[in-house]
Amino acid sequence: MNTRKIVITGGPGTGKSTLINNLIGKGYNCLEEISRQVTLKAKKEGIEQLFLTNPLLFSELLLKGREKQFLDANMYKNDIVFFDRGIPDVLAYMDFIGDKYPEEFVESCKKATYDCIFILKPWEAIYTIDNERYESFDQALKIHDHLVKTYQSFNYDLVDVPFDTVENRTDFILKTLNM
Repeated sequence: MNTRKIVITGGPGTGKSTLINNLIGKGYNCLEEISRQVTLKAKKEGIEQLFLTNPLLFSELLLKGREKQFLDANMYKNDIVFFDRGIPDVLAYMDFIGDKYPEEFVESCKKATYDCIFILKPWEAIYTIDNERYESFDQALKIHDHLVKTYQSFNYDLVDVPFDTVENRTDFILKTLNM
């Protein structure tokens, strides 16, 4: 049996990172979201919002980082690895802003396939804006739609994670995976 690669995705502020942190606390292998790292590195270089300033460069950096995470996950032989977002998220965000991207983005999504995709819907009760998250709740709803469309275009069946406590959401994911 190979490494099982499980994506937890959703628009901004849906609780993905909180779920990932909870899974880490339970001892599961998790690869965290890298967009904040890319954003913070750009800020140190004097670019306030790289995604807004140069979305293609930002997306190329994300794509490379997520491709590396996908390959790095193989070191967990015969185990499960959770990802805070997958490679198709890059395309969904580019589609959201209406920007073009090279065909290699699509090819990357075709080559790197995941075993299961959990999606979290926008949840207004927990939604907040911070220094790295600038999208409004309405934009989060539109991003969610783009995520669904993008993952489905690569023939993924998405599993909706219900609104609930972090613990219950984590239990839902683990039960769905028969863990």
